[in-house]
Amino acid sequence: MRVVVAEHAGVCYGVERALRLTSEAAAAGGPVHTLGPLIHNPQVVEELRSSGVEVADDLSAVDGGTVVVRSHGVDPAVIADAEVRGLAVVDATCPFVSTAQRHAADLAELGYTVVIVGEADHPEVEGIVAHAKGSAIVVQDAASLPDRLPSKRVGVVVQTTQTAQRLQEVVDALLPRTSELRVFNTICSATAKRQKAARELARSVDAMIVVGGHNSGNTTRLAEICREENPNVHHIETPEEIDPRWFVGVEVVGVTAGASTPSDQIERVVEAIERIGDG
Repeated sequence: MRVVVAEHAGVCYGVERALRLTSEAAAAGGPVHTLGPLIHNPQVVEELRSSGVEVADDLSAVDGGTVVVRSHGVDPAVIADAEVRGLAVVDATCPFVSTAQRHAADLAELGYTVVIVGEADHPEVEGIVAHAKGSAIVVQDAASLPDRLPSKRVGVVVQTTQTAQRLQEVVDALLPRTSELRVFNTICSATAKRQKAARELARSVDAMIVVGGHNSGNTTRLAEICREENPNVHHIETPEEIDPRWFVGVEVVGVTAGASTPSDQIERVVEAIERIGDG
């Protein structure tokens, strides 16, 4: 049984940057808390905790030291509150997320109805909504658009880990309903590359394994994309979840991973699959 890893898979620049900034804060000494899990990867979050980096649900749980704004970003009011409390703030917001936040803020300032394509309960989207002064409309797809829009001047931004297809569907639905439509494609390039590589690989293999947190939106979307091309797709976090029965009659296995999945986690999954093949 042969294992092929997608050309683009695993941690992206934004995640690497967040991990580096957090590690540097921990090395500097003093208590360090991340506001929510730094990334959607439970194993990495646990490793950070073992090095002294704790997770705080909100600022009320932080007595002092340093707080790290995770890669998903936050409401700017949270950063202001942290500074008022005398906390050191390390802003590890992914640059692509920062771009989406800035566009949402600018559109709201100019009086556009802001439409965000994404998951309403995702922390990244919650932060973008806050930058749009809290008045944005969040839609997961074209069918989620409201029957009536507040105005015919609409600006669109998109959660960085969404698919270009979903963005296009929303834009197509908005075009006949608007007099002015501004669209900012804020899908990050790393996400687009991972999705394209995963789709192409899924077409050419007998089974596909997607590695990453079950709570990771971008990893879940990779699995969805792979299932559009191949019915034998499994989303796992660790090698222990692998079931040998998945590979009965399988000659080639494809592996991809979400943007919050370090290379060592991918390698362990590949080794586990190869052991099954050798057995």
